[in-house]
Amino acid sequence: MTSASTQYTSNPLGTSVTIDDVIGDLEFLDDWEERYAYIIDLGKQLPPFPEQERTDENFVHGCQSQVWLSHHLDEDTGRLFLLIDSDAMIVRGLAAIILVALNGKTPRELLTTDIDELFERLDLFRHISPTRGNGLRAMVGKIRDLAAREAA
Repeated sequence: MTSASTQYTSNPLGTSVTIDDVIGDLEFLDDWEERYAYIIDLGKQLPPFPEQERTDENFVHGCQSQVWLSHHLDEDTGRLFLLIDSDAMIVRGLAAIILVALNGKTPRELLTTDIDELFERLDLFRHISPTRGNGLRAMVGKIRDLAAREAA
């Protein structure tokens, strides 16, 4: 395995940090100020994004902030590993939630994951701006497009 692919597969978000962990932590917190702080802290766990991956092809359009998304399909396991980065702290945190939910799944598993149900359960769209919500949807849309291409 190359060092570049190791960077993808060693990402703890979606592997050792699970969506159940995030849901439990967010449900434990009493108010949205604490939840925002938690989401920002989660974003600090994003692994470094390779400079060579900051390309037009990896740029996520539809986000208010600058967001890049890159992927690696592990040929041995058939799992899709993702890296996301943003110039905005809260967006990095939202990207971390996406990774916790979708990273390391097969393309078919990824395509059948009900991410909207997760966002509803976390009550995210009521507590982020409409432009952030559009950016969240754009990130998920790009991931689904990647998964559909890899599944084909």
